[in-house]
Amino acid sequence: MTTLETKATVTPDRKLTVEVPPEIQPGEHRVVLMIDDRITAPDKKPPLDFPSYPAGLADSSSALRREDIYGPDGR
Repeated sequence: MTTLETKATVTPDRKLTVEVPPEIQPGEHRVVLMIDDRITAPDKKPPLDFPSYPAGLADSSSALRREDIYGPDGR
């Protein structure tokens, strides 16, 4: 006997769709179904919180303007 807990989809025409793991063999199986009346919402994850660090220019005389990076012909 295998105990399986998974999510299922009930379509508007009242058909139940369940995906089972590959170790379940095709064919007829005895199934016990328990339906939780609460509609499950997708798990909400908190937003990412990246640390911030003060950063300045490595060389204060370098502004990295386009004219400083590219030649007179724009390349």
